[in-house]
Amino acid sequence: MSLAALPVQYQRLFRALPDNYLLLAPDGTVLDNSDAHVQVSLRPRAESAGRHIFEAYPVPDPRQQAELQASQDHVRRHLEPHTQALRYDLERPAEQGGGFVVRHWELTHYPILDDDGRLLYILQRPQDVTEQKQAAERAATLQRERDEAQHYAQFVLDTMPVLVATTRPDGQAEYFNPRWLEFTGRPLEELTNGRWTELVHPDDLPVLLRQRDLSVAELREVQYDFRLRRHDGHYRWMLGRTTPRLGPDGRVQLRVGVSLDIHEQKELVRELLEAGEQQGVLAEQAYQAHQQVQAQRETFYSLFTQVPAVIGISKGPDHVLEFVNPRFAEFLPGRALVGHRLAEAVPEAEAQGFLALLDGVYRTGEPFHGRELPIALQRPGQAPEPRYFDVTYQPFRENGQTVGLSIFAYDVTALVLARQALEARSSAASA
Repeated sequence: MSLAALPVQYQRLFRALPDNYLLLAPDGTVLDNSDAHVQVSLRPRAESAGRHIFEAYPVPDPRQQAELQASQDHVRRHLEPHTQALRYDLERPAEQGGGFVVRHWELTHYPILDDDGRLLYILQRPQDVTEQKQAAERAATLQRERDEAQHYAQFVLDTMPVLVATTRPDGQAEYFNPRWLEFTGRPLEELTNGRWTELVHPDDLPVLLRQRDLSVAELREVQYDFRLRRHDGHYRWMLGRTTPRLGPDGRVQLRVGVSLDIHEQKELVRELLEAGEQQGVLAEQAYQAHQQVQAQRETFYSLFTQVPAVIGISKGPDHVLEFVNPRFAEFLPGRALVGHRLAEAVPEAEAQGFLALLDGVYRTGEPFHGRELPIALQRPGQAPEPRYFDVTYQPFRENGQTVGLSIFAYDVTALVLARQALEARSSAASA
């Protein structure tokens, strides 16, 4: 028997096609659909045949129905295929628990023409692209989160009143944050070209370079004291810490160096030690001041969470805390901080005028720097504890508008008390 003599049952063939197909008359009446379409639509064939497509398969969103209608009209006018994206959730039968299943589709309408080129049918092919759509949405969400995290990290780097720099394993400098530029008065290009070494005191440079290289050789953090020339030509003592960043292969990708100005601490310890007598409260305060410097070195662990200072970031005019480092929480044990307004989390700040300062920075966009500001912290079951802080409030801007603030406070209580004791001793001696 020849191939031409074989009987072809087109309806059976159409329904058995291994894909989703819906056959429409030119006016949109449902004529037939494939078995695969029946299965995925969760609707018997008898319920849709002979009905208009929007009656057989209602589209709840009028805008989407209009777009689907426009796609079919395009086929009628131009006699060419047209594709339309559509979200069409499928209703589960009651015996399967009811409810709706979220589905995203890519609908293509194909014209079926007669021998004279007139439109006989419109063949609709729905392709389920739910997984692709959801994967794309997840990827977009992850990208937004990565961008936000990068922007957040860059903001912290740019606003923290500490000097941050990165170098490659071979020692080539790559990045210096704005505090480096402000402190030294040198442009970024000059620092990244290697001339930053000219700003380190000649007696301290060999130790600094040796310790920095040790971080790569031994894959560990190292810290050191060194003097750095400020823009006015004066050398200031800095506490430096270099941390190697390892790649997936365990090799060092870059080195992160963080430096904190500890000049006053150094000078105060020197003055106390040179004062002579190490008796009574003066000796104890000198010891405590020295211990504080050592404690700062031990706790200076990372850029954000372990800097030996109180760091917080707030958003909005109500100063809602979005980030606090452990040092911040340590001063306020047992309190809910992140996600709460500063006035709720730290009511002492409002009573003692600090919130008014924050309001001023948020309103004017001008930073605030305060030295040795007193604040009485209330701890559970204890009397208010007087503390002194060097405080910096920096505005956080987006598109030129202030949207939040960074809070950086350095505890100088021991230094203030030690200086007061030294001044009292000097006054007593002169009397």
